[in-house]
Amino acid sequence: MKILRNILTGWIAFLLISSCNQGIDPISQIDPGADESAPAVTVNYPAEGTELQLPEVVSSITIDFEVTDDIEIGSVKVLYDGSEIASYSDFRDYRRLIVDTLKYTNVVDGAHTISVVATDLENKITTLEVNFEKVPPYVPKYPGEVLYLPFEGDYMNMVNFQNATIVGTPGFSNEHLGGLKSYKGASGSYLTFPTDGLQNNEFTAIFWMKINAVPDRAGILVMGPEDAANPTAQNVRTSGFRFFRENAGGKQRFKLNAGNGTDESWFDGGAAADVDPTIDQWVHFAFTITPSDAKVYIDGQIVKEGAFTGIDWTGCDVLSIMSGAPRFTGWNHLSDESLMDELRIFSRALSQEEIQSIITEESGKNFTYVPKYDGEIFYMPFEDSYLEYVSQIEAGAVGTPGFAEGKQGKAYAGAADAYLTFPTDALKNSQFSAAFWMKVNATPDRAGILVMGPEDVANPDAQNLRTSGFRFFRENAGGMQRFKLNAGNGTADSWFDGGANADVDPTTGEWVHFAYSISGAECVVYINGEVAAQGAFGGIDWTGCDVLSIMSGAPRFTGWNHLSDASLMDELRIFNKALTQTDVQQIIADEQ
Repeated sequence: MKILRNILTGWIAFLLISSCNQGIDPISQIDPGADESAPAVTVNYPAEGTELQLPEVVSSITIDFEVTDDIEIGSVKVLYDGSEIASYSDFRDYRRLIVDTLKYTNVVDGAHTISVVATDLENKITTLEVNFEKVPPYVPKYPGEVLYLPFEGDYMNMVNFQNATIVGTPGFSNEHLGGLKSYKGASGSYLTFPTDGLQNNEFTAIFWMKINAVPDRAGILVMGPEDAANPTAQNVRTSGFRFFRENAGGKQRFKLNAGNGTDESWFDGGAAADVDPTIDQWVHFAFTITPSDAKVYIDGQIVKEGAFTGIDWTGCDVLSIMSGAPRFTGWNHLSDESLMDELRIFSRALSQEEIQSIITEESGKNFTYVPKYDGEIFYMPFEDSYLEYVSQIEAGAVGTPGFAEGKQGKAYAGAADAYLTFPTDALKNSQFSAAFWMKVNATPDRAGILVMGPEDVANPDAQNLRTSGFRFFRENAGGMQRFKLNAGNGTADSWFDGGANADVDPTTGEWVHFAYSISGAECVVYINGEVAAQGAFGGIDWTGCDVLSIMSGAPRFTGWNHLSDASLMDELRIFNKALTQTDVQQIIADEQ
């Protein structure tokens, strides 16, 4: 046995020597070269300017950073507000240190600084400082807001401080619409939340996306029931909703599906709901669901709306964000690899004006309003501003008018000696119509409402030149308020006074719709869609009509004391055509 062992040992030695002579080199030391650079430091979280909004008075933060060096790291220290909280001197990879779980647990409200100090073996030092702030807990910014995800390095609903369940490996992008980061989708990845507090008779979701067309279809927001019969291809659509996208000839088409408990309804705007995914821009999406209808918005414009009998929430216990999974996978609407930012959900249906106001606030830019009706050249919804949406011109305010709850969103609230003025360049057409809502305040008992008239130079303190332009106003009529239109053809004026047909009871506290049209043949006044006054008219003359007054006769129609109106006004629209009664009734139906 001893002889055999010696023989084997000899053969092993021979084989090792042979291997070295057949191209397998022995281990040898390599000169790393000169140490030329100081360490490089990257702090992944928190980012510079991060704001923490957490419910605890004292909370924690997890610090994520990386240090690299061209030769070898000597030591790394981490300081919090100047005090050392961690140090590293033993490195598995002597050129690279990755730390993503360093937790500091004494974060209080205020501004703070995290410093990472890296030193290499040649005593070259790099210090990187990151400033962040812990601010008081988030207070919902808008009425009815029940979920808000800003995606600032976490997936927390800032309204109730609940963290999402994370599926797969979604991430964050430094491209953002608001704050410093946004959600970054990944294959097989999405977020879920329980639906407590989200299931209401009215529902709105709004958010921004920068679209990645790969994959070419995906789920975005889904609250649907479990499909027990098809666990790997779920697709029960009789309750909840599904908002998703699909390829449409290279564009991405966005669609909403909702269930009323027994059936489903589709809100597919076709080409109007298409977005070009190659534009590399943030696009705003919103959808609303009520017991009577549903609407889909892209960049503040309605791309699809339709009747709906009300949503049913049976079995809808999961909200999925940026995927159809797990409840809407039957048509392969899986994870969306796009970016998402500023996701908000509401317990009420936001108006178009509210959605557009949020877009303006979050983007820092005014949206481009697309007129909703043929011939619409002026639209003022009074959403906390006097902005006219078509021209993007702000009306001038005289005195101190205000705002109140409106027919839709907010409304103009009149006050003594207060009104708005607007330039008339785009408004002086051969045909003219105006439509709006009012909640009438009978004090004062007469007032101007809309006036475009010429200056009365002969009577500067009691102006009343009526041979051009128009005057729409109201007056007391035995306790009722009677609405009248006067218009000038260049040489004389004509009256359109419907008498009792044009009377409105100011004590009801109800919103009333008014409209009037002026053409080369006639003038018509409508109240709640019905003709209140009508008569022949030879055509309007606009000489000297350089000011539109809103909610007052001043400054051009004051001779009979038709001054400021203290009523509420909402949804003021002007057209360069004569509206028909059918047109007026359609506007009323749309705005109810």
